[in-house]
Amino acid sequence: MKKNQLPFLVFTLITLSFFIALEPALAQLDNEFSFQLQNIERRETQTLDGLWSTIVDPLENGFYNHRWLPKDDGYFQNKKMKHPSDLIEYDFDTDEQLMVPGDWNTQAEKLYYYEGTMWYKTEFDFNQQDNQEHYLHFGAINYEAKIYVNGTKVGEHVGGYTSFSLKVTDELIQGTNVLILKVDNKRRRDGVPTINTDWWNYGGITRSVHLVSTPKKHIYDYFIQLDAEKKDHITGWIFVKNSTKGDQINLEIPELDLVKKIDIGEDGKGSFSFKAKPEKWSPNNPKTYQVILKNGSEIIEDHIGFRTIETKGSKILLNGEAIFLKGISIHEEAPFKTGRVTSVEEVRILLQWAKELGCNYVRLAHYPHSETMVREAEKMGLMVWSEIPVYWTVLYENPDTYQNANNQLREMIARDKNRAAVVLWSIANETPIGDARLKFLSQLAAQARSMDQTRLITAALDTQTKRDGVNLIDDPLGEYVDVIGVNSYCGWYGGTPSSCKNLRWDSEYDKPVIFSEFGGGALQGLHGEENERWTEEYQSTVYRNNIEMLKNIEFLAGTSPWILMDFRSHRRHLRRIQSDFNRKGLISEQGVKKESFYIMQEYYNSIEY
Repeated sequence: MKKNQLPFLVFTLITLSFFIALEPALAQLDNEFSFQLQNIERRETQTLDGLWSTIVDPLENGFYNHRWLPKDDGYFQNKKMKHPSDLIEYDFDTDEQLMVPGDWNTQAEKLYYYEGTMWYKTEFDFNQQDNQEHYLHFGAINYEAKIYVNGTKVGEHVGGYTSFSLKVTDELIQGTNVLILKVDNKRRRDGVPTINTDWWNYGGITRSVHLVSTPKKHIYDYFIQLDAEKKDHITGWIFVKNSTKGDQINLEIPELDLVKKIDIGEDGKGSFSFKAKPEKWSPNNPKTYQVILKNGSEIIEDHIGFRTIETKGSKILLNGEAIFLKGISIHEEAPFKTGRVTSVEEVRILLQWAKELGCNYVRLAHYPHSETMVREAEKMGLMVWSEIPVYWTVLYENPDTYQNANNQLREMIARDKNRAAVVLWSIANETPIGDARLKFLSQLAAQARSMDQTRLITAALDTQTKRDGVNLIDDPLGEYVDVIGVNSYCGWYGGTPSSCKNLRWDSEYDKPVIFSEFGGGALQGLHGEENERWTEEYQSTVYRNNIEMLKNIEFLAGTSPWILMDFRSHRRHLRRIQSDFNRKGLISEQGVKKESFYIMQEYYNSIEY
């Protein structure tokens, strides 16, 4: 037991009342979010992307009346005049249009700083067929969404970066259907993230929308990975909606000459474990296998990689061998045009820059990035740190905030659990030490482990103790994670660049440490003396000295400096320098590399493993 930690019994007593309050919410989440409609791109889909009609509604008049009570005839009814005397004070068809997927902030100048409600409407044709189920699948909507089909509410969702699906079989009609969304990106103190962040609060339907059609009885979800304990076994489960006892699903991996019949139980789930010797996925060999699931005429195909990831002391072991995570942090900010990333081409540009830097790993901060980002990283041999936006000071005492965070964690894991590239689930970034925070985050860590034992749990910490000239990693959360992330900005938020070189670090934990953030800002093209803030020379000096510091940390297992590319942030007001951009990127938002890019590239090229 570390000297700065509460004994287990005391900790349990302190946390008991907190988790008694959380228990009903956790039980609901266990039932509601155990499974997620998997692998949308390999199913029968109709894209609903394109131009949608919109109405800006800062006062939420389309939802509430003047007594602040929900309306029965809100904008979701899409009313039209039938008589010349009718009073209808909105019309989607004569209002503005926005592209979906996309954020509204960068599509219209008047919406640049807008935070509030936006109504979205589209129409689509539908041909009903017997014995089918139909789902609306949303890649992400920031932040709260209420969804209506033909005037009927079919569901709602909270959380701006995770995907979700809604069954709409009973609400669809033959012919033209109307889909309307109320989208609200107002920041909330009890939200996840909370009010105060350091990235742009892009509002809108920011990822693709699809209508998904399946057989009535269909493969809904599955988890197929290499067993964390029996490393010569492929293990997992398949979940079938509307199944009956005695159903079987065929699982095939042709390249391994494997054909298995999976029995589905009364709960719709069938588990399996069988011996196999697949070639391992790694950055040097991003091998994936065609996996085919057959349910009668339904065929779902995926490409899945198999690998192990574990720790031994201060080392991270990939497929049993020590590996140093040479990484970079990335925001989901589009290169060249900025705004939210919306295309596979933009994803590939960002990841190719990471590869050019010498990376074998990317930290996707500070929220789950798109499924496209994760899949493309896997193809390119980039390991992934995936994170939920429990960021800075969320309301750790609030059970509803915990339920929200837990939901987002579950949705993140549910979507990407079959991607071998994902090696780290992160539960938080730069959170302040305190009892409520420790209860909150330790329970999230337990939740992640209960869902997935094939990956490591981490969190990015900025809480170290200065002791006898040494930075001591002693945050009590270190006991609950497998890998400790450290954010430290020596030379930028404290000390001079030259003071970083000889900084010493120690840790209370015999665990791997990743320097998940370090660096400094520079306006690309601004040059001057090494001690002149915002110049490329100053940023370069910060990097050179921090790299010398890193070389002396024996327990260091990886780095992901902040950040690949400059990105928009409401916090950055220094005109002519920041202009609403965080300038810590190694590359400008226009794709021009700064001097520090090449300094970091040289460091990574010097590391052999």
